[in-house]
Amino acid sequence: MWRDCAPRADRVRIREHTCECRTVVYELCQAGGLLFIRRTYRSDAVLMHESEWLRTADGERLWLRVLLGQAR
Repeated sequence: MWRDCAPRADRVRIREHTCECRTVVYELCQAGGLLFIRRTYRSDAVLMHESEWLRTADGERLWLRVLLGQAR
């Protein structure tokens, strides 16, 4: 599900995010009329990945699944 981050848009809006105090932080992002989830893993190095870019309804469903622990 997770892919390397690729610069697809000039501006990305972060609509929601999980707590910054965790090792893994998830962000619900919006750009170009699409939603995607960015996952940031912080340890010795910072690793960032993102989900596929989805229509709004599909992106919101995926975000809910991530929050409920049903998708990682």
